[in-house]
Amino acid sequence: MSWLRTAAFSLNLHAGVYREPAHLGGLSGMVCEMIQRGAGQYSSRDLVAAQDNLGIDRNSGVSTSFVSFGAAMPSESLKAAISLYADITRNPHLPQDQLDDARMMAVQELRAMEDEPTHRVMRRLRELHYGDVLGRSNYGTETGIQDITQEDVRDFYQTNYHATGGVLSIAGKVDAAEVVDWAEAAFGDWKTGELQDLPCPAGSAKYEHFESASSQTHIGFAFDAVPYSHPDYFKLRAGMGILSDGMSSRLFDRVREKRGLCYTVTASCHSLKNGGGVFGYAGTTPERAQETLNVTLHEIERLLEDIETSELERWKVRIESGLIMEQESSASRASSMASDFYQIGRPMTTVELETVIESLELDDIREYWSANPPKDYRIVTLGPNPLTIPESSESTAV
Repeated sequence: MSWLRTAAFSLNLHAGVYREPAHLGGLSGMVCEMIQRGAGQYSSRDLVAAQDNLGIDRNSGVSTSFVSFGAAMPSESLKAAISLYADITRNPHLPQDQLDDARMMAVQELRAMEDEPTHRVMRRLRELHYGDVLGRSNYGTETGIQDITQEDVRDFYQTNYHATGGVLSIAGKVDAAEVVDWAEAAFGDWKTGELQDLPCPAGSAKYEHFESASSQTHIGFAFDAVPYSHPDYFKLRAGMGILSDGMSSRLFDRVREKRGLCYTVTASCHSLKNGGGVFGYAGTTPERAQETLNVTLHEIERLLEDIETSELERWKVRIESGLIMEQESSASRASSMASDFYQIGRPMTTVELETVIESLELDDIREYWSANPPKDYRIVTLGPNPLTIPESSESTAV
């Protein structure tokens, strides 16, 4: 991306949530925090100063599969930044005197999310959809966080932070040969380790309701869908784009605008390497909640009845606009390359992606949705009253 003045990298290591012991929910996130509290020659404070001096805009976090570190900076800072993050991931201090501070931050973050009804609904929905292991929350559990010891932190680090399966992607104003040399110097002699395959998704159709004396009702729903690596993924993605991608999409127009049933309604695709789903959310009033659920699921299930070429073309314009904007961001490109490499084994070029999108026709959407009709919903609601699940949803209420 020679037209830019920036460079960015994304570093993903197989130290995600699924690697945690079941009783220590939150351990992966705690280790991610602790390794950034001093490394190599840098104290915790010195490390922050070094990052700031290089002009690094940084982020980190854990997901089901990975711990991820992202950094964007002026291109001339890239070599030093790669070396700095090699120290962070390979030579952390893991200072015991800062464990309680990290624990307090993790608990506060968890409690803040638990106070958010939307998060509570969608977290439980993910558990129902993927099962106890793949559906674990990235934030952990308060009991698990409180039980984490310094030995747990060190054991998790020693077991899961290594080169095997790691992905380092770099984008921006860079010289490819140079960055390969820098990466090899920083990471080339890092130890290898054992990888565990992700377990299979273990969800099933189910309805759960959280009673809350609230003036709102929060509705979450999910159903099985192919993951990003599947050859039919973009057929699914196009259908979902028509349903819920922008203010002209069907759910926004037909559920929110025309009927005035809710203040927000969305649905989108989600992928793990070995499974996927469509996850949706609607926020409404208790009086309108039942109709909101009925109409939303009805619109999803009747997608093929009146689908039009103009809807597909609008979605193509929207997604291609996003691709254009990605080309103005080295950080976005680095992140998408890392995701592609993990999901499909190689980065997908922008030109290739545009070609796939442009080639889609209505018959492709009809083919996918006819072969994979939405069914076996996982549904979670939070509000004063439980809802009745429409018969067509084929869910089991408990």
